[in-house]
Amino acid sequence: MQTLKLTQIGNSVGVILPRELLAKLGMVKGDTLYAVEQPDGVRLTVADPEFGAQMDVARSVMKERRAVLRELAK
Repeated sequence: MQTLKLTQIGNSVGVILPRELLAKLGMVKGDTLYAVEQPDGVRLTVADPEFGAQMDVARSVMKERRAVLRELAK
């Protein structure tokens, strides 16, 4: 666990992420970090939660319509 401090950035407040944490997350300046509300707090993640849900739906449709997609690919 790492402790992060809030700091003033212009008229806003931000969190400075240590280089080690950025490297572990595979992030660089300009990347997007998502804050996902959880029952026990907030989870920060590099994965877009909406994209994951959309991919689950796409996989379901591809599984159900496998024959149609195979014909379209010809």
